[in-house]
Amino acid sequence: MLPLMEAWIQQILIYLPEGGNYYLLLFFVTLAESLPVAGLIMPGSTLIVLAGFLVVAGKGNLASLILVAALGALLGDLLSLWLGKRYGGIFLRMRFFRRRRKMVRYAQKFFVTHGGKSLFFARFIGPIRGIVPFIAGLSQMPERAASFYILISSILWGICYPGLGYIGGSSLQQAQTLGARFGLATFVLLLVIIAHYQVKKLFK
Repeated sequence: MLPLMEAWIQQILIYLPEGGNYYLLLFFVTLAESLPVAGLIMPGSTLIVLAGFLVVAGKGNLASLILVAALGALLGDLLSLWLGKRYGGIFLRMRFFRRRRKMVRYAQKFFVTHGGKSLFFARFIGPIRGIVPFIAGLSQMPERAASFYILISSILWGICYPGLGYIGGSSLQQAQTLGARFGLATFVLLLVIIAHYQVKKLFK
């Protein structure tokens, strides 16, 4: 246990479910964050970093948390992919997507240009996490290739975000800072890859 654990952290521990129900809750959090609509309002990454932090406070087990987070991310992305492939046209006629037409068009263009790379990096870039697998399904990306990128990114995400919370367990603020830095580093790496692609295309 942390020697000087804040009182509000103790309150969180009181209200959280125990045992399997706790991991089930975290599973649904990560799954929901991967879906096209719910992903915009569900702060799954923040909650998983917090869960990693709470492991240091004696809540849960890190290995189990990593497994649940990766599995939720994997199944959520696969479900988003399936929804896009099967019901993409219906979803796009919903008011939610009509109001975000520019975002959808941008995501479609981005996916067409960068393919599997966009599907991989979207897992680490906040709001577009749930929309890119959906766009991949809507664009009829081959399932085997899409599943490969989703599997790799889900495993890495499932390790990194709980791990960041665990490493920063001595301070919640430190854990949040580490998570923000990791997300920023991933975004910068994506920009570098895109720039490299554009330069390569220019000089062909």
